[in-house]
Order: sequence, then C-alpha cells, then structure tokens
Amino acid sequence: MSDFLKQFGEDLKKNIPGFIAVSVAEIQSGMSYFSLSTVSDFDPELASAYNLEVVKAKMNAIKALKITDQAIDNIMITLTSQIHILDVSDNGDYFIYLAVDSTKANLGMTKSILNKYKKEITQKL
Repeated sequence: MSDFLKQFGEDLKKNIPGFIAVSVAEIQSGMSYFSLSTVSDFDPELASAYNLEVVKAKMNAIKALKITDQAIDNIMITLTSQIHILDVSDNGDYFIYLAVDSTKANLGMTKSILNKYKKEITQKL
C-alpha cells in the first residue's frame, strides 16, 4: 500500500505542472494516509484536515437538501496564485487534496490524472 501511495505522489509531482502538495485522507476519521509537498513550509496534512471540513459540510448540505441522486466528484478552490482541488472517491470514503500553482497548472491534465488515481485509491485502500 505505501509503495502504491509513494508512487502516486511521485507521479503527481512529476506529471502535474505547478504541483505544490498532495495528501490522501479518509473522510470519516480524517486520518491522512499519505502526504507530499515540494514547499517546505506547506503542510498538506494540515491543509487536508481543514479541507476535510469543507467536504463534510458539502456532504451534509447534499443530505439536508435530499439530493439523493448526487455525490461530490470534486471541489475546486481558487486562491490568488493557487488552486486547491478536493477530489472525493466514488465510494465517498476518501479524498485527495491537491494544491497547484495556478500560473503553471493545466486543469484538464490535472483532473484526468486525479481521476485515474482516484479509482485506484478506492480499490487499494
């Protein structure tokens, strides 16, 4: 498992332009299974913990609105010079938190790579 997540992180770092950081966390417990950052003072586990609250709030809103045929695919937060993507697994158990430099990122390629790994993470975790 850890080899898979390590390879996942290295692939993202190598293949996503503007890669800053990534983490994989369980939604129910908040436990982080993996994190990687290219910026020494950027803590992806801390960012993931705060963004978990965003994911849970949206899940609660969907439940309160009784939108039973919908699930979160991803949530994108655009900051001044960064984009933060919260990509929720299809089964709703895990999420990938990814931060990229908005001046270098290619969102189409980034989302395509995340979708590939999201399926694998669901199967392997």
